[in-house]
Amino acid sequence: MQIATQKDTNIIKAPPQKSLSPWAMARKKFVKNRLAMISLIFLVIVAIISFLAPFITTADITKVNIGQMSLEPSGDHWLGTDKAGRDVFTRLLYGGRISLLVGMSCTLFVIVLGTMIGSIAGYFGGTVDSLLMRFTDFILNFPFLVFVIVINAILFGRVSGLWVLIGVISLLSWGGIARIVRSKILAEKENEYIIAAISIGCSPTKIIVKHLLPNVLSTIIVQATITFATMIVAESGLSFLGFGVPQEVPSWGNMLSSAIEPDVMQFKLWIWVPPAIIITITILSINFIGEGLKDAFNPKSRR
Repeated sequence: MQIATQKDTNIIKAPPQKSLSPWAMARKKFVKNRLAMISLIFLVIVAIISFLAPFITTADITKVNIGQMSLEPSGDHWLGTDKAGRDVFTRLLYGGRISLLVGMSCTLFVIVLGTMIGSIAGYFGGTVDSLLMRFTDFILNFPFLVFVIVINAILFGRVSGLWVLIGVISLLSWGGIARIVRSKILAEKENEYIIAAISIGCSPTKIIVKHLLPNVLSTIIVQATITFATMIVAESGLSFLGFGVPQEVPSWGNMLSSAIEPDVMQFKLWIWVPPAIIITITILSINFIGEGLKDAFNPKSRR
């Protein structure tokens, strides 16, 4: 018995393993998602190259050069020139700055506004919830394209068209985020820790900011990625139709507008194919990142 006891005392116990926090587990799962990581790296590279465009190329993006109109790709012009003789590669870089800026700015405004309204409606409920949700329904049913055209016509020449576009898109796009945040807040506020915070006299602002929003932050992050892709598509579509970014400002949507002409569509592919490809790959990358984040924050997901 003494020998057995001696052996038992000599056994080295393994140190207890530290449990990972939900955010650490989500980060670990996201890093293991190869498609999401490749997409994130691609998106970061596109953003860096676009915002460093002045240091990469010195070609003028606004100067019209009649002698170099619609030139095919060559050593002097890697992606050729457009109908005005402007370098397509240079406009592609500067266009990325505008398209990504519009997407990021609109996403920020939409997330902030939608989260604020959804949180207030979900927490207070009752009449406040009813009024805010009816207003949200009105925004969701508002004719987006008509409103953009009217606002652009009213403010044309008075305010920078780019910021008018960002403001209009943001004001008409927060409804979906508000509904999602409201539903999460409604479910979360029934937990015991929220009831305890109310019982000890915490203010509604403190409860929403310090207790409720951190627990729905993962949902907001996932929705932000989806919104980012949607905003880029909205800018590109409106600019393609001529109601988005002013024509003198290069953007991916403005570059695509040249494809309306049959001659360019069939015989001058270098004018519109590069922006079409970069828009498609960028949107796919953002969607893959969103799917990766959704799987990472979902504890039941095994992907």
